[in-house]
Amino acid sequence: MRRSRAGDFRPEAIATPRLDLLPLSVGHAEEMAVVLADPGLHTFIGGAPAEPDALRARYARMVAGPPDPAVSWCNWVVRLRGEAVLVGTVQATVTPYGDGTVAEVAWVVGTPWQGRGIASEAASGLVAWLRGRAVGTVVAHVHPDHRASAAVAAAAGLAPTEQLHEGEVRWQWASCSGA
Repeated sequence: MRRSRAGDFRPEAIATPRLDLLPLSVGHAEEMAVVLADPGLHTFIGGAPAEPDALRARYARMVAGPPDPAVSWCNWVVRLRGEAVLVGTVQATVTPYGDGTVAEVAWVVGTPWQGRGIASEAASGLVAWLRGRAVGTVVAHVHPDHRASAAVAAAAGLAPTEQLHEGEVRWQWASCSGA
């Protein structure tokens, strides 16, 4: 399989058994502001809940893409198909690494939908999508006290490393030829 160049990645719809991962659009901001409104949700990820206007501006920057054409920002909203509601986001920043690519992934699911395996299913779907595009390494950074997020990383096939990045544990999956 040909390795994709980091700047060639574009989010596309991903379906899992219960979820649709939909490419992020500015139009998702209003509903996502409600999904992400719980201040407790930001304990480990930092920041604070954003108003719809601020989220629209952030989503417009994200959809426009990074200033470096060698890098891809891939962002999705997570829709719980059975309830027809948005419940969170997943993202991957794909960058060149050696002769291949590395993707840094992250996920967040709104408080009302936590504890139902949604984050694990969404993150697993994202990692499978990246692996299907010959990404050599997938990494996530998880706060050492965030057991739920560590469980999501493990469910997605990542394993903890000894490396810390800004106080968070680096979790990683690498192909045989990855980093």
